[in-house]
Amino acid sequence: MLQAINVAKSFGTEDVLRGVSLRVSRGEVVAIIGRSGSGKSTLLRCLNHLEEIDSGSIVIDGEVMAENDASGRARYRKDAELRAICQKMGLVFQDYNLFPHYSVLKNLVMPQTAVLHRSRQEAEAKARALLEKVGLADKADEYPCNLSGGQCQRVAIARALAMDPEILCFDEPTSALDPQLTQEVLSVIRQLADEQRTMIVVTHEMNFARDVADRVIYMEGGLIVEDGPAQKVLGSERSAAVRAFVGESGY
Repeated sequence: MLQAINVAKSFGTEDVLRGVSLRVSRGEVVAIIGRSGSGKSTLLRCLNHLEEIDSGSIVIDGEVMAENDASGRARYRKDAELRAICQKMGLVFQDYNLFPHYSVLKNLVMPQTAVLHRSRQEAEAKARALLEKVGLADKADEYPCNLSGGQCQRVAIARALAMDPEILCFDEPTSALDPQLTQEVLSVIRQLADEQRTMIVVTHEMNFARDVADRVIYMEGGLIVEDGPAQKVLGSERSAAVRAFVGESGY
């Protein structure tokens, strides 16, 4: 479903990703964990083309997003082709990124009509169904400023789903929330996992990663240093590196 091979990304003189390779199968839930600065969010942004890689290749659903040219530098597909590939990906941000001057309903409708060219009637019907799915049907006419952080994040999840992504990505979706609101959001993600959706979740919630993810990837220093079944990576036989990290996380 998704394959990244030897992906490298630098910001100035800082090598943030130093040859990262991973594969995500259809219907798989992959959790990415690691210390701040390990490259987790940068990897996710590169997979969603919010950052351009320096070298390596990214293939999504059989379509090449980027691959090395003869000089060893990553080259991307032409704009129209790239947009079509990027629509296969959905990203839920840490800080929601809702439009504050739009109602909840319009936050879901506008991207569908603007990008997918759905009729307003079709887009609104899908939006209302998704708000029902995330438990916010009664908030359609509210504005983000009137919602809790957990409600805003559930709206953001519904908005991402409205675009029918093949792969849904989450960048630390609960890091700005208190424990009660965190559980609201994690409950929605668990429901999506039960539906066999393909997901990549950057998270600091170790119990969630162990219980919901099929695989856990541990990153350190811009590299993947652990990649395996969740129960192995976070279980009783976890490596010394992961043990040291999750100890810091209070897990």
